[in-house]
Amino acid sequence: MSTSPADPHLPAVHLRPPSNWINDPNGLVFHEGHYHVFFQYNPHGPQHANMHWGHYRSPDLINWEPLPVALTPTPGGYDADGCYSGNAVSDGNRMVAFYSAHRNDRWWQPITTAESSDNGHTWAKRPDLLIPEPPVGTTMYRDPYVWRQGERWRMLVGSALVDGRAAAQLYESDDLEQWTYRGPFHTSSTTGQGPVGWECPQYATFGDQGVLILSDWTPQGGPSHTTVVTGREKDGHFEAATAPVPLDHGPDFYAPALLKVPGEDRWLMWGWAWEARDDAWAHEAGWAGVLTLPREVSLADGTVAQRPARELLALRGPRILHGTGYVTWTEPAELGQVSHTFDLTAALVPDSTGTSGLRLITSADGSEYLDISLDPTAGRLVIDRTHASPDVRARGGAYTAPCRAAARPHTPVELRVIVDRSIAEVYLADEQVLTLRFYPSTDGPWRLQARTTGAGRSEFAVAAWNLAPKDVRNETRSARWAAQSA
Repeated sequence: MSTSPADPHLPAVHLRPPSNWINDPNGLVFHEGHYHVFFQYNPHGPQHANMHWGHYRSPDLINWEPLPVALTPTPGGYDADGCYSGNAVSDGNRMVAFYSAHRNDRWWQPITTAESSDNGHTWAKRPDLLIPEPPVGTTMYRDPYVWRQGERWRMLVGSALVDGRAAAQLYESDDLEQWTYRGPFHTSSTTGQGPVGWECPQYATFGDQGVLILSDWTPQGGPSHTTVVTGREKDGHFEAATAPVPLDHGPDFYAPALLKVPGEDRWLMWGWAWEARDDAWAHEAGWAGVLTLPREVSLADGTVAQRPARELLALRGPRILHGTGYVTWTEPAELGQVSHTFDLTAALVPDSTGTSGLRLITSADGSEYLDISLDPTAGRLVIDRTHASPDVRARGGAYTAPCRAAARPHTPVELRVIVDRSIAEVYLADEQVLTLRFYPSTDGPWRLQARTTGAGRSEFAVAAWNLAPKDVRNETRSARWAAQSA
């Protein structure tokens, strides 16, 4: 995990190297006692280019150790212009990484592999491509996701079809070497609505039910957002029982990746939170992109739920804020100060005549703030970053997530909010999530208020803990990444 006192926006407990560009999490795997997280990484600058696979590992999801860059493009090779996204599996004493081999002189990204037999310190690429050509009728092809199901290995590859549909293509293998194409596992509708292609398909099973996660892409706009559908597999095809819905309701979340925890009925997920500021600012800062904190993903009554991984409680220090009471529109309640990296829980009973919630004030004069509120009329959670930064290079806007409980009179709504300098992950009690980035301009203390705009009153119970990274080897970590970036 990265810390930098020189840059107040660089997250402290979210995973990323100290500098340069990152995007998609890749290759999530548990192998010989460690969680391994790989990610798209440009060691030469804060822009999307020169894609390598960066690599961290951890025994506990708390203490993270940087390992050498796992995958590097081979000059003149099949991945000469980038080792793009994919995933990894544990197979005996080796890890096998599956990735998209990018060259600027072809439109598709063939699938290939590299493997490590020394716990991820060194990697050997296969001499030839694993799957060199896409299926007939495909117009986009990349991002393998491999998992073991029963006695066989299975693979999904994101794609677009010539008829305008997005598709996740299915392959199967007995040995990770010889793969048989089975056809589209799932496709978008034929109505012409929705994405042209799907990137980074991910699949999790819960008994006989499945969860399919898809990152929507168009050639005009590129990556846009991530959706999830639930259903069941039948004869090699995924039959959706629900319409696609947002996996995360925020504007700054994309390309999540899944990891099944061995020996547990538990799935973990990391996502990419991109920057919500212009490229020139990111270039000045020398870094762009961050991975979300690990989330636990579950399925209940056909609905996908997310919550922070239970291990993250170990990041909490002593409780620094606790308050209960009520507010009216004339008297906001001052709850106290928090650090720039904190974990908060709240139970809010909104005023039925207005919006009610919390305000994170990040400037001494109160002009900069992030609002987290409940709208009982619309039955929604609203996160508003319009006033979160005075810098015109930062994106503003208000974003919503459904919250039926907010519309029920006298019903408390539970929230968990994790803020880390320039990223906020907001979890609703029904386990919907909204992730966004924001960029306060001041280094001074932050404080919290409870507020309402209604004519009645809103009740609250709030507690907060400052968070701190447990891995204190920051100088060693920064030096290693600097050496790899040289």
